[in-house]
Amino acid sequence: MPTYITREVSKIWRRIILEISVEVPLLIEKWPYIIFGLIFQYIHGLGARVAYYLHRPGPLLHDVGFELLPELGLENAHISESLFATIFVSFFLWTFHPFVFYNKRFYTVILWSKVLSVLVISQMLRVVSFMATQLPGPNYHCREGHATATLPPPHSIKEVLLLNFPHGVLYGCGDLIFSSHMTFALTFCHTYCKYGTKVWIKRGGWVVMVVLSLLIIASRKHYTVDVVIAWYISHMAFATLVLLTKNATERVPVLSGQQLLPVNNRVGKDVRTKDEWQMNGNSENLASDWRQRMPLNGKPLDTGSPTAIEVVLNGNR
Repeated sequence: MPTYITREVSKIWRRIILEISVEVPLLIEKWPYIIFGLIFQYIHGLGARVAYYLHRPGPLLHDVGFELLPELGLENAHISESLFATIFVSFFLWTFHPFVFYNKRFYTVILWSKVLSVLVISQMLRVVSFMATQLPGPNYHCREGHATATLPPPHSIKEVLLLNFPHGVLYGCGDLIFSSHMTFALTFCHTYCKYGTKVWIKRGGWVVMVVLSLLIIASRKHYTVDVVIAWYISHMAFATLVLLTKNATERVPVLSGQQLLPVNNRVGKDVRTKDEWQMNGNSENLASDWRQRMPLNGKPLDTGSPTAIEVVLNGNR
């Protein structure tokens, strides 16, 4: 193996070890939020399963989006799912990129705790919405005359709790208000716009959100109102979390004096932002600035302390 490859692999491995040493204490502190967020994904799926049992197929509701957008058809229904899968995988990988690259701007554990919090808020509202109002499903397998449009009563509680995974998760009916796919995608887009660095990705992300919205409607997986509601619910949920945590300080442990956001050794430059300095317990006015200031008479005075500089006015101390 060439020497430069071995050297780069060694650097990446050291970087991964460093990030693990930083993220593990955060995971120990934040694990209740992470676990609750993951458990609520199952609770949300359980609510969608109950909505499937309650679903009653009927004539499609009048929808302006259905009139304006041509129907993609059953053979092209996978297009929106493929785009959503690409968004999901790309975002997931991006959240772990600080383990490899030297442009760290967030802690992965803290980021996922925030993402899951936004999803929990949105999904709580979603479960209440589709349980309160049942709409006839516009998707092909949910329409009148299809055997999969309704579910027979469960023979045991096991049938409900297991969710008929994965078929029951991918092909449900009745959980329409509001779109779960758009909730996830918009939450990811809001998160990258706040913590990401590439402007072109931020702008392109919103274009992709619009395209995904149109594809979902054209695939007849949701009514237009389901997509529209998802847009402002996701925004309000994200804005609410930002507002609640605006004045809160993230307490990040320090490991034996080791700085948590390391200096970029390649360029000899500290890549931490102002917020990241504050997250590490540093104040905005750093006491480490030992530069002497030139007093008015042109003679710098030092009282012995590198941070205590006396200003001389008219030659008097």
